[in-house]
Amino acid sequence: MIRDSIKAAQITAMKTGEKDRLATIRLILAKVKDRDIELRTKDGDIELRTKDGDIDDDAMVTEVLQKMVKQRRESISLYEAGGRQELADIEQAELAIIEEYLPAQMSEEAVATAIASIKAEIGAQSVKDMGRVMAALKERHGSEIDVGKASALVKAALA
Repeated sequence: MIRDSIKAAQITAMKTGEKDRLATIRLILAKVKDRDIELRTKDGDIELRTKDGDIDDDAMVTEVLQKMVKQRRESISLYEAGGRQELADIEQAELAIIEEYLPAQMSEEAVATAIASIKAEIGAQSVKDMGRVMAALKERHGSEIDVGKASALVKAALA
């Protein structure tokens, strides 16, 4: 499980005295804990539930990590545009640590191939079918794709 590997990395970082790495790992664990609490108090998020009704822990942790990656990338671009390279470097270091715990991401070619097969399977022909294609893509490859990039690829494939 991803959560267990993050906790093990926290212990390792404590033992080796890597303060920056430890701070980022603690931030990850805090965000995961916040999401745990949110899911406990809310009935929604059917996407994260298994057939038994339990929450798929790896899917939930992956979702949190993907949001953190997206936030870091946005921050990096804003800091660089504002001429604050030292802050962009800090965000880049955090991004590298966060990405270590994400499942391997599919290449753009692999995503395009998956989109083509889903498109053919469900008979999608126009941009009106984008929602169905995206839903199928998220269901099959949700933790392995960047949804923002995949959305653009789906739109291009259906145009």
